[in-house]
Amino acid sequence: MSNATQKKKPTYIKCNQLEPGTSGHNLILKVVNSTIVVEKTRTDSTKIRIAEALVGDETGSIVLTARNDQVDIVEPGNTIEVRNAKIDMFKGYMRLAVDKWGKISKYDRSTAFEVDTSNNLSNVEYELVPIQGDEQ
Repeated sequence: MSNATQKKKPTYIKCNQLEPGTSGHNLILKVVNSTIVVEKTRTDSTKIRIAEALVGDETGSIVLTARNDQVDIVEPGNTIEVRNAKIDMFKGYMRLAVDKWGKISKYDRSTAFEVDTSNNLSNVEYELVPIQGDEQ
């Protein structure tokens, strides 16, 4: 028996399948626009950069929060591959995020889709509603 583990091919989903509180998403997305929202230098002289980029596919779009080195990859016009992403909630709205367990990279294969910006999942507000009879 071999000790080598076989890597499983990722299963990609579409933007319209994203839901609040979920994780482990793999997507191929196009970057529509990107805006740097934080650019600071810490006291130990390390730099922090955070950008919000509108990304999506033919089924919808969502705001992606990119941090530090990820900011250089999420430039408008780029097609990106997002691996092991999660949905963060920011003030009741969904944001796609990739932490240290995930990866954002440029996607070099050709893609033939236009981003559906009319179905922006980050524009839908969610509210946490307690369920009656669920007191413990």
